[in-house]
Amino acid sequence: MIIDTLNNASKYYCLHPSFAKAFEFLHQNDLENLAEGISETPEGLKLIVNTANGKTEEASLSKFECHDKNIDIQVCVKGLETYGWKPREKCNLQNGAYNPEKDVRFFSDAPDLFFQLTDGQFAVFFAEDVHAPMIGEGEIKKVVIKVKI
Repeated sequence: MIIDTLNNASKYYCLHPSFAKAFEFLHQNDLENLAEGISETPEGLKLIVNTANGKTEEASLSKFECHDKNIDIQVCVKGLETYGWKPREKCNLQNGAYNPEKDVRFFSDAPDLFFQLTDGQFAVFFAEDVHAPMIGEGEIKKVVIKVKI
């Protein structure tokens, strides 16, 4: 997992061939005014733009998730978003079967830690990062870019 600000994103371009494209898209667009919904960037990356009220810790942890085929770059555009996190290798309580169509598997384990993101900060979740997003109060606007592994 990586936690940083968009100002430092270029440090991570070398970690995956599509990271430069993903972060350049984020820098070149007005994130506050991106259309809500799921789309594809001109670079072929899956883009999810969502504005919603934060969830309770319990509600978010009911979908404590990780992905096998995608890396998530999750950017807090506006608001204060709390995440739960735990390495997959320490998760033992799988919650249902892997869904290959949505590339998601869930766990019922408790997170090892919680952290917060606010405007212009991001987290990168690799396949080994189990995460519970959108914990918070009030409105949170976020952008998620799915990068194929």
